[in-house]
Amino acid sequence: MKVLFPAFAVFFLLSCGNKIYVVRHAEKEGGIDMATMKPTTDPPLSLEGNQRALKLKEILGNKNVKHIFSTNTLRTVSTAKPLKELCLGMPIQLYSSKPDSLDLFIQKIKSIRKGNVLIVGHSNTVDDIVNKLAGKTIVPGDLKDTEYDNLFILKRKKESYGFRNEKYGNPSK
Repeated sequence: MKVLFPAFAVFFLLSCGNKIYVVRHAEKEGGIDMATMKPTTDPPLSLEGNQRALKLKEILGNKNVKHIFSTNTLRTVSTAKPLKELCLGMPIQLYSSKPDSLDLFIQKIKSIRKGNVLIVGHSNTVDDIVNKLAGKTIVPGDLKDTEYDNLFILKRKKESYGFRNEKYGNPSK
């Protein structure tokens, strides 16, 4: 029996893997920055966007998310914030989605072995993040400007990843 327990423990550890959830930020407000009267470059979430962020918290609230990553924009941080508040004490870690920083970020994500991960990105970076993690093209290109309802799920299996795309919240228009 003593020989079986270590063998089982090794098998269990190798067969288990964490999940990485990747989403685009929720719907954003359009509009004008009243101070400059120009289109805003960092808009907040719209009412629909806030509802989607709450739905994300509802879906991921019991999924053992231990790491939350977001770019440094109001809309991405606001998408992650309800889940962060549910998981008291868990900070939102900021990352750069610039092409020269993305490979280092992917290496950091791949080094996480305990707990699941949420990454909130943008329509033009979510595909890059998913594809780089998977090591192949799964998401064929940038998301449409009106596409907000994808929940990309990558499950680590040793050093590779399985992939699923689910929808969450109200369907995108």
